[in-house]
Amino acid sequence: MVKNLSYREKLLELAKIYKIAEIQNYQKNKKNLTTSQLEHLLKKNKVPIPKDFNTSFFTKNFSKPISKAGKGVSSIYGDTTQGIEKIIKNSGKGVSNIYDGTTGGIGKFFKSIWRILGSTGLGILNTFPILFSTVYKFISNIFVELFSSFYNPEINEKRANKILIYISTIIIIAAMGILGSYVVEKYDARDLVSQEKKEKKIPADKKTSKQKIDKKFSEKEKKSLSKKPDQGVSKQKRPSTVPELVLPNLNLKTETVLSLFEDVEYDLKSVRSKKIVKPIYFTQFPKDLDEIKDVKLKKETFIKIVLPLVVAENEKILNDRLKLKKILSKKMTSDKEKSWLRAKLREYKVKKSDFKELEMRMDIIPVSIALAQAAKESGWGTSRFALEGNAIFGQWTWTGQGIEPLNKGTNEGHKILRFPILRASVKAYKNNLNTHKGYKDFREKRYSKRKRNINIKGLELTSTLDKYAATGKEYTEILKEIILQNNLSDFETVRLTNSVIKKQLNL
Repeated sequence: MVKNLSYREKLLELAKIYKIAEIQNYQKNKKNLTTSQLEHLLKKNKVPIPKDFNTSFFTKNFSKPISKAGKGVSSIYGDTTQGIEKIIKNSGKGVSNIYDGTTGGIGKFFKSIWRILGSTGLGILNTFPILFSTVYKFISNIFVELFSSFYNPEINEKRANKILIYISTIIIIAAMGILGSYVVEKYDARDLVSQEKKEKKIPADKKTSKQKIDKKFSEKEKKSLSKKPDQGVSKQKRPSTVPELVLPNLNLKTETVLSLFEDVEYDLKSVRSKKIVKPIYFTQFPKDLDEIKDVKLKKETFIKIVLPLVVAENEKILNDRLKLKKILSKKMTSDKEKSWLRAKLREYKVKKSDFKELEMRMDIIPVSIALAQAAKESGWGTSRFALEGNAIFGQWTWTGQGIEPLNKGTNEGHKILRFPILRASVKAYKNNLNTHKGYKDFREKRYSKRKRNINIKGLELTSTLDKYAATGKEYTEILKEIILQNNLSDFETVRLTNSVIKKQLNL
């Protein structure tokens, strides 16, 4: 079995795949970066970071916070109950002192009343810091884990803190109201007996099993995935109101995945007609995807997982093309723009600042071709390389870490390139087609269509990918067959729900 990558190694692998110049420079100078520094640099370059989930995910992120909160609330309840009972007791003693004219007199009575009022005030005030601290820690832990697991670049720290403060304030006000009503009831002598019986029943209600917590989390996860565009996000006139959802590495089962698709109303028929797909990004394939007996359902599930990843990378490339066109049209460029151009020249492996070559390489991969190659190379998401290493497109490597093929010849020293998340595999695949010399015909034919303002279609470009596999033309014929049989051309013009609508330009 191949050794799993550590969280730090995954971050370094992402930096290598996305070619983050800052991190590479540190590595060349043999300077070690901390994990937090790596995360900061990756986020700065808008690279999605995988959450290093493990089998203790539920225990660490939900069971423990809820348990701590329960203990805190129990402590508050105990302190409040004891304090109020003490107050009543002391009050009773104070009242009795009124009638005991032989031992204290009026002076002792007022002194006793003063002490009772002081202890009452201190007792109530002491409950507020405990209540606030418990509620704040519980809500804070939930929000931090949710923001890190469902990666959303639109959420900033200030907005998250504001939301946390608002929710904490509401909870504190509600708790104060409950506490006030409880004090009133406590002072009602007629309800003392029944109140004591109710208090004895409370601990039994606090017992919550781990199974209930896990079930509660799964329901919460489904609700967050089924959010409508206007829920939890500020209303805007632009269509970019649907947050990106990065599904955490939880080793989800296919049954759960299908349920999630149903909750968020993710249907390929609707995608084909409306040409819009929701930005839902899985970090890996379900391990039991091959257990689906219905071939059509298996293929649709695979397409639903891969499609948003391909469309997202294509839209990123189109945004880069727009930026490149604007910069090249200027007479004077800023230092920031020059730095961006140098980074793109390195990313697309263009020498001598040949911007015409950069324009030819910086372009989309037709969605139908990407889906067809992904299906062919990964066995519709069921191959060992896809499940163990998120390798959707079967790319080879002779250096670094990879997965050893089982039926490799004695003279073959290659491995299958592994990736920390599925989107990284899509990114590497597009870089491969846009830079490798073996796909020069593919890029030239695509560039010719772009210049003549002709829509780029996968079926018309498959013949140029004969060098992708050893079988050559036979391989390209298989790609055409997959595209036609599964109507993959329907997805060519699909865009993300949260993307801004752009007119088709002759870039």
